[in-house]
Amino acid sequence: MSEVVAGAVAERFEELYGGRPEGVWAAPGRVNLIGEHTDYNDGFVMPFALPHVTVAAVSRRTDGVLRLHSADIDGGVVELRVDELAPESDRNWTAYPAGVLWALREAGHPVTGADVHLTSTVPSGAGLSSSAALEVVVALALNDLYELGLKGWQLARLCQRAENVYVGAPTGIMDQTASACCEAGHALFLDTRDLSQKQIPFDLAAEGMRLLVVDTQVKHAHSDGEYGKRRAGCEKGAALLGVDALRDVPYDGLDAALDRLGDEEEVRRLVRHVVTEDERVERVVSLLESGDTRAIGPVLIEGHASLRDDFRISCPELDLVVDTALAAGALGARMTGGGFGGSAIVLAEAADVDTVTKAVQEAFASADFTAPRVFEAVPAAGARRIS
Repeated sequence: MSEVVAGAVAERFEELYGGRPEGVWAAPGRVNLIGEHTDYNDGFVMPFALPHVTVAAVSRRTDGVLRLHSADIDGGVVELRVDELAPESDRNWTAYPAGVLWALREAGHPVTGADVHLTSTVPSGAGLSSSAALEVVVALALNDLYELGLKGWQLARLCQRAENVYVGAPTGIMDQTASACCEAGHALFLDTRDLSQKQIPFDLAAEGMRLLVVDTQVKHAHSDGEYGKRRAGCEKGAALLGVDALRDVPYDGLDAALDRLGDEEEVRRLVRHVVTEDERVERVVSLLESGDTRAIGPVLIEGHASLRDDFRISCPELDLVVDTALAAGALGARMTGGGFGGSAIVLAEAADVDTVTKAVQEAFASADFTAPRVFEAVPAAGARRIS
């Protein structure tokens, strides 16, 4: 993150609020390499942070007022009273930063207000965790300014509570943890049950490969009903199987578990995806640690088929990216994120990137879809203070 960007954000803060900010912070979006819809099932995930970040210039207030402004959204400064913040009272973008402050105060932290100016390069609605980046950057700033002493995983928990309870979106813990805790050049192997972490080296360029993100431009929203339906179905499956979470269904016992679910066909599909996806995460970790990076390609393909056929959260645009990229020589591809739109990832040899990109762009044009946005994903640093 350049000093130029931090300086520009600080200058805009001063224009809005009449004084210099006490600091400037950044938190990244993320791509999930493997492990989709496992996080709210106490399972395994493997995200890495993107270079795309949300940046916040912030100062404390002592008068119980929270003032919010975004350079990316039309409108002036929004002013809220800290003691009037209430869950699901706000349906605008401001619910995310306001929810963080509410969650901190609910947890007993003496946060008395703030002035906040935000700007972001994380694509919104692309399945790259723009909301988590927004939450985490505000949480980190308030943690530093109010000297709360919270660790990254603790901030992630509070941000998840803000999104679950204040915003009303039933998301898991992965996105916030990735934004708060990832390291440059690594993917984060995260156990979402106990939040234990392992940084796995992930330097594709050194091995002659690239990972592309293809933003289909099909917008999705986590707070809509379909995401919640999948989560409820997974919880039903766990209850029927007598386990705390689907994480507790062993991979080698999956067939027996599915038999026990009888004619609950929708629940059977959800359970099958979660249990096999956890196994895929562990397989990718093993392959990366053994240096067999190219072999993760087929695992990504398996993951997409499971999300498409069992979880049923893909869409024609995502399927077109995957099918076209593979036909053009990609090593692997899958949708990433919550589904119903958003982005896909494509693993390819560096020499094949232009061919794959052109094939996807031409396929979208032929299908009369909106042109996709394609960029390389390079594992970047997690949330940090930049000024």
